[in-house]
Amino acid sequence: MRAIAYIRVSTTEQADSGAGLAAQRAAIEAAAAAKGWELVAIHEDAGVSGKALTGRQGMADALAMLAAGQAEVIVAAKLDRFSRSVTDFAGLIERAKRGGWALAALDVDIDMTTPTGELMATVIAAMAQYERRLIGQRTRDALAAKRAEGVRLGRPRQLPDATVARIVARRGEGISMSAIARELNADGVPTAQGGAMWRQSSVAAVLRSAEREPVAG
Repeated sequence: MRAIAYIRVSTTEQADSGAGLAAQRAAIEAAAAAKGWELVAIHEDAGVSGKALTGRQGMADALAMLAAGQAEVIVAAKLDRFSRSVTDFAGLIERAKRGGWALAALDVDIDMTTPTGELMATVIAAMAQYERRLIGQRTRDALAAKRAEGVRLGRPRQLPDATVARIVARRGEGISMSAIARELNADGVPTAQGGAMWRQSSVAAVLRSAEREPVAG
């Protein structure tokens, strides 16, 4: 089985010293030899955070090789070398399943080339999905409670009520949004951001906002 090694260190000091990268490389080479894997490439990201998968050239190059069928497994010395985010790692697992390649992390029992390792990867992905759903439900419940209390949600309106009322009234008279924008520009009415140029899109945004939060009157 052909394998790609992925090694990463977060800090510039670790990157400059090379100790962290060297230790990871040695651990992966030893594991590959023990498993009978052919190590076809070693990709690294030095001085790069593990908070997200994006913005890492080494990881991008490794994933491109896997997508091209140049290896069957990508291996890291530690799980957090792939990502410190469980959600991101779960996404990587799903990507591996779709692409027909495997992930392996030496510090935990995750090796998708084995039944046990694939089970562990599936459990992690399921837990990440469960966490996302819990967060979403808590957010919805909190917003519903605030609405029930009469709390106005979203960004506060930045336009004077008189300007909003004018736009709503003119639209109610059948005036097009582009024509309303021209009228506001001609009268020097500032936009919500304090600018001097109204557009059809900005008039439409005010009308949508007014539907959600009617002008008091």
